[in-house]
Amino acid sequence: MEKIGSSVGVVAFAAAIATTMLLPPTIAAAATTGPPSSCTRSCGNISIPYPFGVEPGCYHATGGFNLTCRYGAGGQGSPELFLGDGTVQVLKISVQHNTVRINSTGMVLPYNDAGRTTNGTWGSGLPRSGPFFLSEKINRLLVLGCNTQVTILGEDENNLVSSCTAFCPFSGFSTGHPIVNVEDGNCTSGINCCQASIILSYSFYNIEINRLQGGLPFTQSIYIVDHSFSYTPDMVVGPGHSPKALPATLDWIIANNSICPTNTSAPECLSNHSSCQASHSGYGCKCSDGYQGNPYAPDGCQDIDECKSPDIYVCYGDCKNTPGSFMCQCPTGYMGNASVLNGCRDIDECENPEAHSCYGVCQNIPGSFRCLCHDGTYGDPFTKGGCITIKKSYIGLSVGLGVGGGTGLLLLALGGPFMMRKIKLQKVTKMRHKIFKENHGLLLQQLISRNTDIGHRMIIPLRDLEKATDNFDRARIVGGGGHGVVFKGILDLQVVAIKKSKIVVQREINEFINEVAVLSQVNHRNVVKLLGCCLETEVPLLVYEFISNGTLYNHLHVEGPVSLSWDDRMRIAMEVAKALSYLHSSTAMPIFHRDVKSSNILLNDALTAKVSDFGASRYIPIDQTGVVTAVQGTFGYLDPMYYYTGRLTDKSDVFSFGVVLVELLTRKKPNAYQSFDGGSLVSHFVSLLAEGKLVDMVDPQVLEEEEDKEVQEVATLAAMCTKLKGEERPTMREVEMALENLLVKKKQVACITTSRRNDEDGTMAYYMSTERANNETSRQYTMEEEILLSASFPR
Repeated sequence: MEKIGSSVGVVAFAAAIATTMLLPPTIAAAATTGPPSSCTRSCGNISIPYPFGVEPGCYHATGGFNLTCRYGAGGQGSPELFLGDGTVQVLKISVQHNTVRINSTGMVLPYNDAGRTTNGTWGSGLPRSGPFFLSEKINRLLVLGCNTQVTILGEDENNLVSSCTAFCPFSGFSTGHPIVNVEDGNCTSGINCCQASIILSYSFYNIEINRLQGGLPFTQSIYIVDHSFSYTPDMVVGPGHSPKALPATLDWIIANNSICPTNTSAPECLSNHSSCQASHSGYGCKCSDGYQGNPYAPDGCQDIDECKSPDIYVCYGDCKNTPGSFMCQCPTGYMGNASVLNGCRDIDECENPEAHSCYGVCQNIPGSFRCLCHDGTYGDPFTKGGCITIKKSYIGLSVGLGVGGGTGLLLLALGGPFMMRKIKLQKVTKMRHKIFKENHGLLLQQLISRNTDIGHRMIIPLRDLEKATDNFDRARIVGGGGHGVVFKGILDLQVVAIKKSKIVVQREINEFINEVAVLSQVNHRNVVKLLGCCLETEVPLLVYEFISNGTLYNHLHVEGPVSLSWDDRMRIAMEVAKALSYLHSSTAMPIFHRDVKSSNILLNDALTAKVSDFGASRYIPIDQTGVVTAVQGTFGYLDPMYYYTGRLTDKSDVFSFGVVLVELLTRKKPNAYQSFDGGSLVSHFVSLLAEGKLVDMVDPQVLEEEEDKEVQEVATLAAMCTKLKGEERPTMREVEMALENLLVKKKQVACITTSRRNDEDGTMAYYMSTERANNETSRQYTMEEEILLSASFPR
């Protein structure tokens, strides 16, 4: 780290990314052949993939890909790798992500420089046309010290790219010591240090450092560092503690054309299974889907054997690898969806024995069947006419046995049906009692006996539900979804909905019973009421109140230009927000729905919203902030952070609710929408909001019916709910209050904001201006190409 005196007018950001000055100003077409096999492909413990190389002829012909491998001073230690002629140390090279991680030297400002402004540049050694650019997705500005404002401007245009201010409050003038309040890896408060995202990528930047008046002088350290690095408080408490260099990440391109070649693959993409991938600075190469490796080397992209990674490529059947993909099939004798747990079911070959060439007695067994000749015959049952009758040798004995047996058969014929019915009823009763115990019905009975809040009819016998549904007649099916089939029935003169789940995992029965006990206490006008359950079947049955007017999805997505009115849509959104806020913060244990979508929001005859389908719901103990679960949800609505981490929090429901808000505004289906550039509904919506072009996407009916810019406020709220980082989203309580304020404002009722800003549980009324929302959402979906909001998640 180089020290810069107060008299220095121009500060070089010492080799933060600097590369060789011999690089040509532009990137030309690459060679079409790979490097020789004799090239050096490692330096110390760092791999050197093509198009990078050390010796001439071993790296890509365009400038910037030549490297230097050398030992430290005196030839001691392990060899180190550098860009170009040895200015910047390389830590890692990735051809999969087109990045280079470097050791970026920081900048130090000495004591007693208060009130002065220092100017400098970063990346002065990089060619203006590439191939290296600061990675905007990964890096940030980091300032360690006191009373300093740092601003980064982009290239010659001096576009504002990033800025932050670090300040140091003092414990007292007598001690002269600053208050140190820096948690490990966190400088968001601005005390003793600050950090800020770098939202635009350039090959170099102009830097302005303003030393603020006031306080004691301290040494300042300034870095550009990637997000993977975590710093500690001891780096900012005094001089000599700050590191000389920190890791930063560069993006690189293979050609500076912003459009990939048409009618032919890019000449730099030498592997057979590779393609060109364009960016705003140029283009690079990537392996095709189902392949991995180096797309810049001949045969560098190799097929991924998905069957060796069942934790990533889920298959519950027979997995067969194919070039670029894999096949997941049910085993022989089974049919169904092998990508779903318990999705393969046994084929009953005996339902159509002739199709399986069985001309005798067919007996189905799991995965296969048996075919036997009838009693009194022998031979080949798989051949028509192959079973031959056994001839009788003792006719007299046969006649005697026939007469004696006839009497016994007569007695059996008279009393048999009664005995068989009795035996069958006993068997059924015994089986139901066994399943009741396996489903932990005794545990639920104990919970009921200890908790008077649970209704006395919470455990409902199977015979009552069979009577209520005409023995589960298929004509009584009124709906279904990813978690089961719903029957309509009449129980105790009340119309009810009976849900029969498709799949249940035995290890989750305990949690299921406890969740039934919790959900039975949920009492909210906008949540479908759970009336009881039946545990006498292998898959437990749930009984809910019946809502007669269909789903929000069906009312919203109708043929023609007119759908639900804007007033109804706002009211329904408010009611759903109230229900989710209640589930998150007002029940005995917080309940996270996990599958909030328009088809799970029911409407009664008055169009009052009722949140339903708790098949994926989880209750979370109050002392836990989140739990790791198997990911469940629906395409387009699923929280991308929950999808990638498996960590469930209340903010997962907030994201799904934000998608519902977008759906109400646009009348477009989140699980089926795709923009012209391949983006999802949410990413396209947020982009248009940031560009001020929201009118291009909002439902024309809404634009006609809205008053006083209500659409803009609801759209801003939806953008906040769908931020990629869960901690940046509001709580459902804050969302509820924001919608309530908007509805009260719509009715021109005064005095709402002040009373709602600080309630008894400490939540603040959610509000933000449209300008602030546009600034915060303009860059939040730069990761969209990698996440695609779970649209490719096989489920």
